[in-house]
Amino acid sequence: MSPAAAAQPLNEGAAGTVLGDDGLARPPWAAVDPLLREYYDSEWGLPVRDEQGLYERICLEGFQAGLSWATILRKRPAFRQAFLDFQPDAVAAFTEADVERLLQDPGIVRNRLKIRAAITNARATIALREREGLVDFVWQFQPRATPQPVTHAEIPTQSPESVALSKALRTQGFSFVGPTTMFALMEAIGMVDTHLLDSHRRGSSGVWTG
Repeated sequence: MSPAAAAQPLNEGAAGTVLGDDGLARPPWAAVDPLLREYYDSEWGLPVRDEQGLYERICLEGFQAGLSWATILRKRPAFRQAFLDFQPDAVAAFTEADVERLLQDPGIVRNRLKIRAAITNARATIALREREGLVDFVWQFQPRATPQPVTHAEIPTQSPESVALSKALRTQGFSFVGPTTMFALMEAIGMVDTHLLDSHRRGSSGVWTG
């Protein structure tokens, strides 16, 4: 699920942008909560092309499943501490004792399957180095066109590319990488631009112009 879908009130599902007190237009999910607003303005939708950053985002999208993105964002400092800044080599060395330790950490989402998935995905990330590497592997699924939504209701929750990416990652040993989760990842890292057309962030990734 994307931050938009996770954070937006149900009665605003078809809403367009909201004009902020700074005169900038944002979607409703990023217009009120200061943390989400900062994330939207400075990070969401910008390209991520380094292995560690991409691995972190895959993990956090997996941890979000069933939760709001605001919850994950507030816990991100604790996640980074618990998972050693999401360095794949470090997390890949985690043992079952580390799983039990993390299950006692109130700062993160204490879900055994999701914690194990982060470790599994670290090992899969390392394995991909023998091929093109995680970054090139993921970015090869960038679509030829991106959505052009006017309202939040026009933003899809998955795409043929996110379905294909999900399937491909699973064949490489990744878990918690379903099609909807992968579409949210694609939004977050700029592979698609789902900023509303009149948002001040539309086109800011540099990946999509015009």
